[in-house]
Order: sequence, then C-alpha cells, then structure tokens
Amino acid sequence: MESESPLIIIGVGNTYRGDDALGIVVARQLSGRVPDNVVVHENFGEVAGMMELFEGAESVILVDAVSSGSEPGKVFRFDASREEIPADCFRYSTHAFSIPEAVGLARALGQLPRNVIIYGIEGKQFETGEGLSPEVEKALPELIKRITAEIETIRRTKDEAK
Repeated sequence: MESESPLIIIGVGNTYRGDDALGIVVARQLSGRVPDNVVVHENFGEVAGMMELFEGAESVILVDAVSSGSEPGKVFRFDASREEIPADCFRYSTHAFSIPEAVGLARALGQLPRNVIIYGIEGKQFETGEGLSPEVEKALPELIKRITAEIETIRRTKDEAK
C-alpha cells in the first residue's frame, strides 16, 4: 500500500528580526497540535532547504511575515497554486530568498507541489531584536485558527477525492 503524502507546513523567518520571526513562531505553536499526516518544519529562508521540503508533498502551507505597507496585524492568504504572489508583500524579507522567489524557482523547475497556500501577517518592525510587535501578537490567534481550518479543508478535499 502506498503511503499518503503528508501536508507540509513550513514556517519561514528569522527569530532575531522582530516580526520576521512570525513563521517560526507559528511553526512552533502548531508543532504537536496538528494531525499525524501533517508535518511542521522551520525554515530560516534558505531556498534549497525549502525546496527539499517540497519533495513528495502534494500540499504545502508556507507562513511568513508580510511587509506590503498595509495596516500592521492584517492577515494575508495567497494561493500560489493559482496566482502569482505579489513580490512587494515580502520586500523587507531578511531571508536569503523571499517566498515569492522560492515559489517562482520551484515552479520554473517543475518542483512546486500541486497545492501551495501562503499565510502571513503584516509586520510592523523588522529591526534586530527578539519578540513580535503587539499588532502581530494580537493577530496571531486568528492566523492559527485560519491555518487550522485550512488544514481541515485540505484533508477533507483529499478524502473526498479518494
């Protein structure tokens, strides 16, 4: 019997750059609280490692801080499977590669999973220092709730397709 491809969640961030720690914080909060067929990873913006995590995955949820100029604390959702990701939403990324660049490279190389959803919260501060801004901290429960609902939607859709 062929094993089921897991749903992968990748939290991207830098724990020493304020709100840029968002993806790592989310990954740590979700770890151990997700169903067995969901695997949670932390990634510090290294594109080769991120693309390696894509291997064999049918569905991926990426989480990163957003810097689009919107109100701090605003929650974003992008479906990278169906739309281009606006690069200007990740313009202050402190990672080696931003998520739009990593997704674009994976797409160009034919390595992008079938379903790729990106979640983020508009950050306020990305300077050196630990801890999320109050605006991002306040929006965190909503983001976790939306990601948890997304996991269930992906699992239900997958079950219905069987």
